[in-house]
This record gives sequence, structure tokens and C-alpha cells, in this order.
Amino acid sequence: MSAPQSRARPPVVVQVRGDAALFTRPELRVERVSYPVMTPTAAVGVLEAIFWKPEFRWVPVRIEVLRPVEQFMLRRNETHDLPSLADAVGKGKRVDTVANRDQRSALCLRDVEYRIHAHIELAVHADKPEAAYRDQFRRRVNRGACYQRPFLGAREFPAEFFAPDQRAPIAESMDLGVMLHRVHYGPPARFDFFTARLERGVLHVPAQGIPGAGDFVAGVA
Repeated sequence: MSAPQSRARPPVVVQVRGDAALFTRPELRVERVSYPVMTPTAAVGVLEAIFWKPEFRWVPVRIEVLRPVEQFMLRRNETHDLPSLADAVGKGKRVDTVANRDQRSALCLRDVEYRIHAHIELAVHADKPEAAYRDQFRRRVNRGACYQRPFLGAREFPAEFFAPDQRAPIAESMDLGVMLHRVHYGPPARFDFFTARLERGVLHVPAQGIPGAGDFVAGVA
């Protein structure tokens, strides 16, 4: 099934909640600063933690912010010798985190909750219809089943997930700047961006990003 046909169907929806989150802005990676809302790539990470198969990929289309945006400062241990995503994927470069550890500040989000809407885009080798994978995902959400614990931008910020409720998003609107849309792992690795805006608590994710990038966004959640 092609992507346009997939997008004609209603998206699957899941709600996630956590005590804290860190969705790092690519231009502010030394002393990390979070976007005010969850990014599409972080949403994909949550969805894949719940249900992943090589027969399809997740395509977020809408992220609703359900709690007011609150920020706090945190000191975190990080490595100062990060490889680019292209080197990590294409060359298998790894880092000795113990030998290259620094303590850095991060501006994080407190007490967050989001409602993620996403489509399933089938691969050419998929052996089941989209509806079958959608039903499997919903069953896993209802059971609380996941392959690994989802997290909100950083692994020290785990997320709970559950079936969506009907609460309205927050009423706030703001420009969010350039945001990572999708990572193409390649090789070679490629990155797409889009100009993001929160509109009355809703981040609409376009079907296509603006191709470009390079190592500028390596390591972004």
C-alpha cells in the first residue's frame, strides 16, 4: 500500500505521560535546551518502543500537548566526544563514555503529557494489510505491552503510555523554529527538517520535510 493511501485512513493514537522530558534543539547541544514540545522523531521512538516491525514505519502527523509547558534546569553527565550520526551508522564509531564524561546543564520539561497521532506506512515486503498492524498496536497499548520502556527524548526520562482520552490540548500557540522531521539512516544518512509551529496546543507534522542537513542534527531526539 502506498503512503498516500495509508494517510487516507484515520491515524492510530496513543497518549504518553512523564515526569520530565528533553527534546534537544539541534543548535543548542552543548548546554542542552529542549523544544517546548515533543518532536516527531521522539514520537517515533515512543511508537517503536511499543510496537516495531521491519514491515512498516511510523509517520507521525499530529502531536497534541495536554499539559502546560513547564521548564527546569538539570545537571547531567554526558560525553564530550560524540560521533556524528553518519559515523555511528555508516562506520560503526563508538564512544568510551567513562573516559569522555562531562557534567553539563540542560533545560528540560517538567510534568509532560502528549497525544500522538500517527500513520503506518507499509514497506514493499509487508505481508499483512495495514489494518492488521494497527490492531496489533492498539492491543499492545491496551495491555501496556512494549518491547522496551518508552522514553521522552532522553533515556533517564521514561514514559507511561495508555489509550487516549478526550481532553482538549492546551490553548497556547508559539513558533518552534526548525525541527527535525525524519532521519534517513542510509547509508548515507540524510535528514529532513520542517518549520514547526504549535497552534492552540497542536503540532501538525507535514507529510514531507525540507531535505537538507548533514551532521548538524546528529544526536537530536
